Amino acid sequence: MIMIQVMPGVRAIADQNGTRVRQHGRRTIARTIQQGGTPPSACRGRRIVIVGGGFGGLACARALAGAEAQVTLVDRRNHHLFQPLLYQVSTAALSPADIAAPIRRVLARARNVDVVLADVTGVDTAGRTVKLADGADLPFDQLVLATGSAYNYFAHPEWAPLAPAPKSIADARTIRARLLRAFEEAEHCGDPGRRAALMTIVVVGGGPTGVEMAGTTAELARYTLRGDFRHIDPAAARVILVEAGPRLLGAFPEKLGDYAAKRLRRMGVEVRLGGAVERIEDGAVVVSGERIEAANVVWGAGIRAAEGAAWIGGTDDRGGRIAVDGNLAVTGQRDIYALGDVALFRQDGAPLPALAQVAQQQGHHLGRALRKAGPPPPYRYRTRGDTAVIGRHAAVYVYGRFTLTGRAAWLLWSIVHVYLLIGFERRASVMAQWIWRYFTFERGARLID
Repeated sequence: MIMIQVMPGVRAIADQNGTRVRQHGRRTIARTIQQGGTPPSACRGRRIVIVGGGFGGLACARALAGAEAQVTLVDRRNHHLFQPLLYQVSTAALSPADIAAPIRRVLARARNVDVVLADVTGVDTAGRTVKLADGADLPFDQLVLATGSAYNYFAHPEWAPLAPAPKSIADARTIRARLLRAFEEAEHCGDPGRRAALMTIVVVGGGPTGVEMAGTTAELARYTLRGDFRHIDPAAARVILVEAGPRLLGAFPEKLGDYAAKRLRRMGVEVRLGGAVERIEDGAVVVSGERIEAANVVWGAGIRAAEGAAWIGGTDDRGGRIAVDGNLAVTGQRDIYALGDVALFRQDGAPLPALAQVAQQQGHHLGRALRKAGPPPPYRYRTRGDTAVIGRHAAVYVYGRFTLTGRAAWLLWSIVHVYLLIGFERRASVMAQWIWRYFTFERGARLID
């Protein structure tokens, strides 16, 4: 009998021909392992560690599948989340399982890729190790930082619990529960002032997240909840969208921002431009000196890079991004790369936006490049267009100088987002739910945790 190591902490036994593997404590099916050979998860070659299982990190790992390298992907969560549709979980249009996929399942066929569920606390650039919260070290020859981004509360971290942002499944479930619970409380509230506050929702930020959140919240109140209550009219709920700038969708052409504002107002959303949030309290928000009593405040006013820069010496960027060169290599570091929202990559003199398609393209490019020896070739972003949905039959799309609005943009947005979901099952599920919702206005994920 020959003792071999299948994965850390698990022992297995193979027979003399190496054709069978029996793993103690679990049933395992293994491929033929030649006598004295190495199991797939411990393949020889370079050690590549990827921190982050978002669009960039996952694309990089998938591109490295089958490479002559031992790849380890580390994430604090066990799932990949399709964040562009997270606002629909927040408003009960979809359930978390519709837009999340287990990372291990996605990488199940990548036999040279290990997945580690852990928190990263730092990087020892001299010792070439990644530090984990449980005290373990992950050695690396090449390191990829793809930690993503977090919402920016602009030096007011105390606002975060009062105005959650749809950035994780936990955040989305919190927002959904608060929205639905407010209507339930309003149903039996005898104080008119309190009832009005319970039926007031303030969305902060006029970018794509804020616009989409305001639009779908208005549809939830005016269509989905209609007829479900006996003592209140959900259609009377106030949805207020606050944007400090002069227009909505500042990264889009001006006419598309104007179109978004017009359509939101037609849906009953109060659009307030040039209004800066000065204070957020429990049950209220102060905008340009005006106090608005609101039981629900949702944040979508900007993002910053997640942790990562401090691990490798810090950054001078106000958004916390790590400066990288044209090859996605971190400036001043050897064999350390950054991509996606955490990377400050300049193209034609301007930094690339924090978009899923940017991270995904960079991850695929870097993964293919790391398969080979030598420095990666220069990366260049090729946009597929930017889009944001406003509501039923209303969306905007821009590709270079070409713009599209209305029903055509709305259909294009739907097709693109379904296509980008991981797995046929999720694509079919989301498409079926959208079709059902289109004809019935019903939302099946109206659960309060």
